[in-house]
Amino acid sequence: MLDPITIKLAQSENYAAMTTLFPNGNPQTQVMWVDADDEFLFVNTEVHREKYKNVEKDSRVSILIWKNDDPFKYVEVRGNVVDSFGGKDAREHIDKLSEKYFKKPYPFTVQTERIVLKIKASKEVFFNVKIEDL
Repeated sequence: MLDPITIKLAQSENYAAMTTLFPNGNPQTQVMWVDADDEFLFVNTEVHREKYKNVEKDSRVSILIWKNDDPFKYVEVRGNVVDSFGGKDAREHIDKLSEKYFKKPYPFTVQTERIVLKIKASKEVFFNVKIEDL
């Protein structure tokens, strides 16, 4: 189970920075949209992107989610990509995220195939954030 603070941060209009590892061990970090249920974080990407290729080889990730109006209130989630799903469900998920962040369906052309990464937390580290802040 994810901490309620992590869930609230991920389900609200907050951005995340996701770090994956290249095969040589070098990190790559990108700003992402993020979502969660009670147990997992979800990140939606495309199969041609380096972050997806990276997690296929090494499932370890770090995701930092910050409060949109105060970036010094955040959670870092360390964990692993344990599953993924594509197809119609992934397309519906990117539209859901776009509604959350842009208030409209996903406006960009899908270049390859959308895929949702399902991330299980092994550690959650909180900085200066309490549930009442959210």
